[in-house]
Amino acid sequence: MSQALTDAILGMRIDEAVTLAKRMLESGTDPLAIIADGSKAMEVIGQRFSEGEAFLPELIMGGEIMKSISEEVMPGGAGAVPESSKGIVVIGTVHGDIHDIGKDIVALMLGIDGYAVHDLGIDVPVEDFVAAIKEHDADIVALSGLLTLAFDAMRRTVDGIAAAGLRDKVKIMVGGAPVDESVRAYTGADGWGNDVGHAVKLAAAWTDGGA
Repeated sequence: MSQALTDAILGMRIDEAVTLAKRMLESGTDPLAIIADGSKAMEVIGQRFSEGEAFLPELIMGGEIMKSISEEVMPGGAGAVPESSKGIVVIGTVHGDIHDIGKDIVALMLGIDGYAVHDLGIDVPVEDFVAAIKEHDADIVALSGLLTLAFDAMRRTVDGIAAAGLRDKVKIMVGGAPVDESVRAYTGADGWGNDVGHAVKLAAAWTDGGA
């Protein structure tokens, strides 16, 4: 049934995927194992998106399917934090930018992958990022932006985190469609990504003791 669930998600068959997840739960399958199976399907969709073989609507639909499955099988619903999370993530779209589709997908997938995610929303000022890092004892900060003007805001946010004495305590990633290595260098972040696959892999590398 595990492969059937993966196939249903890849086929964008939401009703079938949710039904299969329910059956797996009723048969005694660990909820986290069900989420793990779904995450494998999302990794495939993310890879297809990275290679231009899938498009944003499919990525969004896959995320919605996983959200529905999470609501069915996880205690407390899709927003529930695993008892032993992989790490704590603070994410938000930086000040001056109000785009949130990419951020929302990354936040969803990081949560599904086992991270405790605190989404600050859009147009987030530097001081709110700093306050959230302190409040939640964050391991990772994810700065999102779609507009090129967001690059300066990302840099100011990284500088603000450093000024607050928190720079050595967190890993910072910047993300968005126009983001590349030059933007990472300009902002002073530790890593970058321009799709959900990059973000999840980067978080995993950091929290698993990788680069």
